[in-house]
Amino acid sequence: MKNATFRQLRVFNEVAKHLSFSKAALALHLTPPAVTMQVKELEGHVGLPLFDRSGRSISLTTTGEYMLVYVRKILATLKDAEDVTARLLKLEFGTLTIGMVSTATYFLPPLLAGFKREHPGLEIKLLVGNRSQLVRSLRASEVDIAIMGRPPQQPATRAEPFAAHPHVFIAAPGHRLVGAGPVSVDDVLDAPFIIREQGSGTRAALEEFFKRKTVDLRVEMEVDSNELIKQSVMAGMGIAFLSLHTLGLELDQGLLKIIPVEGAPVVRRWHCVHTLAKMLSPATEAFRYFVLERGEGLLAAQFLRHWNPAVDGAPLLPVQTGIA
Repeated sequence: MKNATFRQLRVFNEVAKHLSFSKAALALHLTPPAVTMQVKELEGHVGLPLFDRSGRSISLTTTGEYMLVYVRKILATLKDAEDVTARLLKLEFGTLTIGMVSTATYFLPPLLAGFKREHPGLEIKLLVGNRSQLVRSLRASEVDIAIMGRPPQQPATRAEPFAAHPHVFIAAPGHRLVGAGPVSVDDVLDAPFIIREQGSGTRAALEEFFKRKTVDLRVEMEVDSNELIKQSVMAGMGIAFLSLHTLGLELDQGLLKIIPVEGAPVVRRWHCVHTLAKMLSPATEAFRYFVLERGEGLLAAQFLRHWNPAVDGAPLLPVQTGIA
């Protein structure tokens, strides 16, 4: 139980309250798969099932009933502590420096806007780069907290997942691989690729996807910009592999199409990351809490219409390890 998170306890409490994963998801502004993920992780920490599942109905196990008593005590104590801290801190001043990979620029601004509405006195600074650049900034303590995919092994960090991060193959609407039904990996390898630079999480995820293939990709162009990649694909220069969270506008307007490649979407996770050596300021703690509580709901509202795990068949959690 020592590795259980408060988020997992809150989700468990809500599912136990409604005896329904879907109703708990609605109350928490999360997706049902995200709620299921949190409960499964908590059951893993406990070592025993917390719910009996029979068809569409669920009930608490004996272990679950005992756990619920203590979880509610913990959450009540935490709420008291949060209320006292909020009164003492008020969080109306200070500077918060946030690092983020460039892909996060497509969803983080609305999240920041909500955070600023609650804490208008805070000054926020943003540092944007690829994964390698962000790791260097964390190591140098240039950022208080970071939003990224795959957390670094060094320096030692606390990395907390808050949302699924699907990656998809894309092409221009008239491309031969669009609308032809399921596409094999071999078919994709025959197409010219426009790819992200070395050091980016997207590039690492692409290489991980093809690691079992003995042939090389046909690289048409290497680019350090998601926007330039999208424009190049729309111009018919090749296909690409990008985060779904960069594609909302283009997919809505029909400027780009998702290629239904076998094994895709490749689903990783977004993480909220800070170094263990750095003591978090009240402003940083507030932002961390805000992202963990609301990030999943915001991303689901923005992008779930383009990717439905229940329909598309891709898992919410990564099948392969590590890269986001």
